[in-house]
Amino acid sequence: MSTDELAVMDNGKCILQVQGIRPFFSDKFDITKHPQYKYLLDSSKKNYFDIEKYLRRRLTVRPDDVFECCELEAPPAPEEPAG
Repeated sequence: MSTDELAVMDNGKCILQVQGIRPFFSDKFDITKHPQYKYLLDSSKKNYFDIEKYLRRRLTVRPDDVFECCELEAPPAPEEPAG
């Protein structure tokens, strides 16, 4: 397809490019008809996942928690080439 043809392509169509096969023309899938749609943010704002908040969460250590301690040594750094 030329750039002009892509610009006026039907909104219900798409071109899929999957590794190992040639790109192909297809109908778009209506995600609202998928059984798992209810879990998407598009379905409900309560499904919002705040990755920043998740990453800031701190581990809570209790007195009776058991941990295994290991001592590790870093491999020696590669030598810089003379130059």
